[in-house]
Amino acid sequence: MYWCSVSDPAPRTGNPDRRTTVPAQQDFIERAAPFRSELIAHCYRMLGSVHDAEDLVQETYLRGWRGYPEFEERAALRTWLYRIATTACLRALEHRARRVLPAGLGPPAAASVDPDASLDGNGGTHRWLEPIPDALLRETPETAFAVRQSVRLAVMTALHELPARQRAVLILRDVVQFSAAEVAELLETTPTAVNSSLQRARARLAEVSATEEDAVEPDWDNPAERRALLDRYCAAFENADMAALTKLLQADVKLEMPPLPVWFTGRDTVLRFLSARAFAKRGDVALIPTAANAQPAVAEYRRSAGSSDHVMRAHSIHVLTPGTAALTVFLDPALFSAFGLPLSR
Repeated sequence: MYWCSVSDPAPRTGNPDRRTTVPAQQDFIERAAPFRSELIAHCYRMLGSVHDAEDLVQETYLRGWRGYPEFEERAALRTWLYRIATTACLRALEHRARRVLPAGLGPPAAASVDPDASLDGNGGTHRWLEPIPDALLRETPETAFAVRQSVRLAVMTALHELPARQRAVLILRDVVQFSAAEVAELLETTPTAVNSSLQRARARLAEVSATEEDAVEPDWDNPAERRALLDRYCAAFENADMAALTKLLQADVKLEMPPLPVWFTGRDTVLRFLSARAFAKRGDVALIPTAANAQPAVAEYRRSAGSSDHVMRAHSIHVLTPGTAALTVFLDPALFSAFGLPLSR
């Protein structure tokens, strides 16, 4: 094997010159730091939660720091860290249900067409997919397309239909772009087994993605167009401007609001719901443009109804499908910390 066990290290046999002048753990901190963002993105793809990903990367660095004095430099440090992180993710997923979005709970016919529908239900029993800030996504010119496509919400939903080990193989081969031999070494299997698992994962991904357009959403790389879309969306919500929002939404737009287990489809239904249940009077809502899952996004702050103060508090993260064919509103103020945003303003 190319790696010594982190929990049961073998004797070190590498070149000691650098280690004799710099304490091993300090050397590890300096060399491993540049990989933190891509490891968070990797664990996020595996786990579907930015908070869980940060926890698992913290565990990865702790294990790496402890095992580094015995690390044999016959493999790249980056590969060694991916091995620790992937093993930790697979272990964490052993007894966990997959993460979903509300529309994944049933067929399209299960979507509500009643804007007055009850928002109660068994949403608390599900593990919901979370958004990831674009600031945590590290890409290079060679990997930019794969990185962006792999975290779009439609793709993440499809990824989490895969068994955990197939998911790991697909991510390591198609996104991280390790070779079959490297993935085999990392997962302690054979290149033949890796290639077989990759084929099954790709086939399954094609099955659960209704169309290629669903799984691979359109690019939205023009900063001016992205900002113009977000500015119009923010203004429509802040002013409760139904006409402006109507112009932005596609006819078959889908609205999801985890952890609420209901979802809505169709522009008329979505607009009726937003008008009756989400719009507030002008001045009570503020939206801040951001980016998540390689998609346009906004952070919503809201003044509590009947509040006498002027404080706006964190409310939700809206992630928009380019072209506004889907709105996913994550009703979880705890996500704001991952975006580097305060809980009030």
